[in-house]
Formats: sequence, C-alpha cells, structure tokens
Amino acid sequence: MDSYEDFIEHLKVVPDVRQKRSKRHKLIDILFIALCTILSDGQGYSDMVLFAASREDWLRKYIELPRGIPSYDTFRRIFLILEPSSLKECLICWAEGLKGMTGGLVIALDGKTIRHSFDTWGGQKPIHLVSAWVTELGISLACEKVDAKSNEIPTALEILDKLSIRGRTITYDAMGCQKEFAAKVIDKGGDYLLCVKRNQPGLHEDLKEFFDTCGDFQGMEYDYFESTEKGHGRIEERRCWTVEGEAKWLGIDKDWKNVRSLVMLNRKRTIRGKTTTETIYYITSLGSDAEKIATAARSHWKIENNLHWVLDVTMNEDMNRIRKDNAPENLAILRRIAVSMVNQVKGKKSVRGSLKLAGWDTSFLERILVSQP
Repeated sequence: MDSYEDFIEHLKVVPDVRQKRSKRHKLIDILFIALCTILSDGQGYSDMVLFAASREDWLRKYIELPRGIPSYDTFRRIFLILEPSSLKECLICWAEGLKGMTGGLVIALDGKTIRHSFDTWGGQKPIHLVSAWVTELGISLACEKVDAKSNEIPTALEILDKLSIRGRTITYDAMGCQKEFAAKVIDKGGDYLLCVKRNQPGLHEDLKEFFDTCGDFQGMEYDYFESTEKGHGRIEERRCWTVEGEAKWLGIDKDWKNVRSLVMLNRKRTIRGKTTTETIYYITSLGSDAEKIATAARSHWKIENNLHWVLDVTMNEDMNRIRKDNAPENLAILRRIAVSMVNQVKGKKSVRGSLKLAGWDTSFLERILVSQP
C-alpha cells in the first residue's frame, strides 16, 4: 500500500448489511476500530470500546465518529450479521497486492479449528478454517470456513478458485494429498508439493518400496541435498532425495496430474541428547531440484509456526468465547489480517512485542497500517 488511505479503501469494499434506520455509526469506523484494537493486543468487544475511548483523538484523524464511540452492543451486532465473504475479499485484495511485489512464492494451505467457537445451545460445532499462507512474506492470503458436514478438500479447492497461483508452488500436508487438488493446482498454472502418508496407502507403499529398493539411484535422474541447523539446544539434520521420471514407470502419472518427481525427506532431530528420526514422502509437479523441494517442504511449516501458533499463543484465539452466528469467523479473518500486517514491519521483534508496542505507541500502529514488505 502506498498510503494509509489505501487501506481504508480496502475496508470500504465491505458492504453494510444494516437497515438504514439502524445505521447510527459508520461501518468503516467500526471495522477500523476493531482492526486497530486487535493490532494493539486487544481481543473482544469490550477491548474495542476501551481502545476507542482511550484513542478517540487519534482515531478522529482518520475516521469521523459522527456519534461518538460505538457501544459494546454495536460492535457485537455488526460482527454477528456481517457477511464473512466481504471481509475475505478485503483480505485477498490487500494480500494479493503485497504478493505481487515478489517473484515465485510458496503458498502453504492448512486447517485450524477455533476450539471455543462452539455453541452448545445452538448446536454449533467449533468452526474450522483453512488458510492460505505466503511463507516468504508471512501473509495470510485467504481463509475459508469448512462446512460442518464436509472436510477440508472442498474448502481448499474453493480457495484455489479465488487465488492467482500461476508460477507459485502450493504445499499441503497429507490431508491435501488428493487427485482433484493436484489437478486444480495444475489447471490454475501452479505447481504442487504434497505430503504422502497413510491416507493414501497404495501410493505411500509404492513410494516407500521404491526408495527402499532403488539403492544408489544408478541410471536414474536424481538430486540430493542436505542441511544442518543448530539452535536453542536442538540439532536438526535434513536429507532430501528427489527422482524425476520414475512416476511414469510406477504408474503414478495416470492418477496424479503432471506429477514429475518423487521425493524422500529424512529428518533427524536431537534435543537434549534425545534423537528422533522421521522419513516423509512427497509427490510434486516440480523438477528434480532437491534443494528447492527441501526448502519448500520446510517452509510449509511456517503456517503452523508463524500463523497458527501466533493465533493460539499470542492472540489467544482458541480461548476466545465469541461464538454466535458470523462473529467468530469475522474476527478470525481480522486476526489473520492483523498478523499479516505486523509481519511486514516487526523486524526482529516478536509479534507479541509488536502488538504491545502498537498499543502503547500510535506512531508504530500507523507504521503497521501502511505496512509493505
């Protein structure tokens, strides 16, 4: 974004669904206060009222507040009835602008349940959201709620339909290792790197047997990469083998669109003298570039560490008890926007430290609001 006003323009795409007689406060004012509250380490409706009251003079530099500070009930009513799809559109428009500033990117997809969003009396189960995360930039590109009677795959396909992924590599854990998902990525001009586990038993056994018996890869087009990382009392060694051209020989190419390479990744971790090892298999439409594939596989976990962990531990999302109607989903979207914005300016600071600083210092809050990678 080039200016503060540009972000206001993104929020203005959100339609006001209230009846005219009930529009005491401007929707843009309510949304802006809510986002700034979350960026300042606030959480629920009470925090929104407190933030607005304590920062009223600063807020009036940017929004009108023609009838003063909205009440707790006003914030609550808005988020109950606001259509989440409009906030998602705002997120996608903002994030796509930042994503477009870079070259090839890895986009990780993964799901997360907001544990306390259930409503026992209303028969509502905890909501489960699938997010798309741009790993290099720390941006939540999109998120969608999973239908309570379905699984993640239809939701993940819906996300792909909405995004521009040409030239990007899409990663997903074993949940996303589905033929229709791989085909959708290829049809949209992207590449996929999919983890294969026992939810695809035949494919998993084929890959395991292949790598167990291929010896020194004599006569095969293969690549190898290894890396070692040390820090915080932990040593992690990663070894990656990639083989191109064997998918056709195994018959995998008949079911998986444009599959090119088979991957085996061995991970050895030593923590406080205790060593564990794990071998993971992947299929990918990428060529046999072991370093590139190993880097993409590792970057997938940034959605867990840099988004889901932050939402749970820093923003306390799982314990948030806002659960009625559209409210939990709407606030979940705002939290993802907030994490993405903070990541563009925090530097060496933690997300928690950045949120606290934004609450104490409006000049830093303004830096977040005009953030660019």
